[in-house]
Amino acid sequence: MTEQPKPREVFIQGITTDGRTFRPSDWAERLAGAMSCFRPGGVRTGRDAHIGYSPYCVPRVINGVKCVIVSEALKSVEPMAWDFVMNFARDNKLQVVDACLLPDPPMPAPGVARG
Repeated sequence: MTEQPKPREVFIQGITTDGRTFRPSDWAERLAGAMSCFRPGGVRTGRDAHIGYSPYCVPRVINGVKCVIVSEALKSVEPMAWDFVMNFARDNKLQVVDACLLPDPPMPAPGVARG
């Protein structure tokens, strides 16, 4: 049994192609919030219907730049949602890069000097 490759991730950065910071300042949270219903298992109802972002589209700040990380898996879940976020980036002239989110480096044990 072969392992499926992890879907690629696209980073929509809050910097326009001419280098300006994109406004409004909460654009990433708004975009990710609009995509929050696209999640594994679909929309939750009842007690499990808490507010949260979809794992396919999450806001982050990376190196001081607001971004939305979009998993290509969204394309297979809902192609129109994928088109929406990619068109949002294109229409607003936002920088888009293919990347992967690296895990945080392990923290050293207390009392251990960093090298």
